[in-house]
Amino acid sequence: MHEGSRKAIIAAVIANGGIAVAKFVGFAVTGAASMMAEAIHSVADTSNQGLLLFGGKRSRRRATAQHQFGYGRERYFWAFVVAVVLFTLGSIFALYEGIEKLRHPHEIESPEWAIGILVVAIGLESFSLRTAVRESRTAKGQGSWWGFIRHSRNPELPVVLLEDIGALFGLVFALTGVLLAMATNEPRYDAMGSVAIGLLLGVIAIVLAIEMKSLIIGESATTRDERAIREAIEGSPRVVRIIHMRTEHVGPDELLVAAKVEFDAATSMAELVAAINATEAAIRDRLPIARLIYLEPDLYQASTS
Repeated sequence: MHEGSRKAIIAAVIANGGIAVAKFVGFAVTGAASMMAEAIHSVADTSNQGLLLFGGKRSRRRATAQHQFGYGRERYFWAFVVAVVLFTLGSIFALYEGIEKLRHPHEIESPEWAIGILVVAIGLESFSLRTAVRESRTAKGQGSWWGFIRHSRNPELPVVLLEDIGALFGLVFALTGVLLAMATNEPRYDAMGSVAIGLLLGVIAIVLAIEMKSLIIGESATTRDERAIREAIEGSPRVVRIIHMRTEHVGPDELLVAAKVEFDAATSMAELVAAINATEAAIRDRLPIARLIYLEPDLYQASTS
């Protein structure tokens, strides 16, 4: 796992673990539905980050006869589990808690506790989000944040970013619900805050599930990386042209490259072997994550129609 991903996850674990304890204390004192929803949200977030770290560790196992390309995709699988299981369960629980309190309103006790805990939690979540943003900037490059979440081949940073953004919005929903309940003496506003948190978690779960499913199925190299590979092949001695090329991420930091390449027809067998080896070395120099490279020499035949 990339060091930036690890830092972002550890910062989120520290923040969410402390926040979860504080929120459960706040719920025990106040009985606020949105506080309970937020406590479960923080427990889910902490568990999520634990699974991401677990997936990172599992992905480093050596390749075996059964899994000959290694275990890099474990990181995608555990990120998918985070999205489908934990976010979905958190969403369902928050919705259930909110709907139950809408049907059977419960007066908030000691709302000052709830407000104080939520304000502190907003500060801690802001620290966690700041770390995730800082560690993601290099990978994001000049693109948009939404584009980074949609197209990143790294599963951990988008998950942590969406977790932290969702957590901040959830805290704002909870704080708004408590403040409105206090101001109007209507506890249903607190329940509405819990419903809003549940809907937010559901949206995040759907977005992450779609993205992680795509990574598990297998995504090609990014446009920038494919361009670097093509330039390395076409700039190699004795290469005439690329006939066709396929790429696939077998892990966030491991890329499979397969291409049919036309070499100079006058090349001898020994020279061809040397040319293929030189081309592979050029690809790895340009793109170190291209660890699995299969180049097949062939003759170009223009299609006729």
